[in-house]
Amino acid sequence: IEGLDAPMPEGIVFHAGTRKESGGWRTAGGRVLGVTAVAPSLEEARRNAYGAVSRIRFQGMQYRKDIGAALVETAAG
Repeated sequence: IEGLDAPMPEGIVFHAGTRKESGGWRTAGGRVLGVTAVAPSLEEARRNAYGAVSRIRFQGMQYRKDIGAALVETAAG
């Protein structure tokens, strides 16, 4: 997994299906990471969380792109 060792001030990464080996972080299958962020607005928190996700890379990586989208639309009015 690339991108986990650099500081990530815009988000917090929670490990679930990962393991640390001598060469760095490895996936152990399933849902391997959770990325979240806190900010003054929902839209900013969502942007920060997905900004953090964009810095992470590993083979076969998939992630949801819709989390919080409906709430941001509802808040926008």
